[in-house]
Amino acid sequence: MFCVLDIEGSGGPYGKEAMIEIAVFRYSGEEIEDQLISLVHPHRNVQPFVSKMTGITEKMLVRAPRFHEIAKRLIEITEGAVIVGHNVDFDYRMLRQEFARLGYEFERETLDTIKLAQDLYPGLKAYGLDAMCDELDIFRTSKHRAESDARATLELFKLLQEKDRTKGISRLGERIKSTGYHKDKMIDLQRSVKKNKGVFYLHDKDGE
Repeated sequence: MFCVLDIEGSGGPYGKEAMIEIAVFRYSGEEIEDQLISLVHPHRNVQPFVSKMTGITEKMLVRAPRFHEIAKRLIEITEGAVIVGHNVDFDYRMLRQEFARLGYEFERETLDTIKLAQDLYPGLKAYGLDAMCDELDIFRTSKHRAESDARATLELFKLLQEKDRTKGISRLGERIKSTGYHKDKMIDLQRSVKKNKGVFYLHDKDGE
């Protein structure tokens, strides 16, 4: 099971930005089984360049749900699924950051369609979402909006799945296995180091 998602952020210093829009499609590998599409009130200012890029203004977010109002729904829709995104590290970090603010440790396996595309379509000049949509004729209604970008990522993922089966090289499975506990902890550490000074203790799963 997969959850293909895209998140738009407020902009700002690393670790202090917040989610302003999210789109998640729970995908069985054959069809969409569930979805969540929502603006999110960030409790902070949206950077002007973000509003210019996305078209999302602070006025649009005044009545949007706060993250804690959609948190339970996000846990349910992603349960038992691999998080799939184009540059998924950003989306996954934003999710974990928002959950951490609620005191909840959110952990899922992840799969980056950029890295999978590099495996399956070697030699392209660029692998950003714009470039991949142009290369593979994927239609997008708009750029830098969560629903449109998540749908485009889902279509890209379907093509990558088919390419993976055709080549018979199982890159998809390898990419999923490459994520996990230690990657999550490194994300947490990077976020902490950016904001705090001090001595940091690194522990394994057994607390050693």
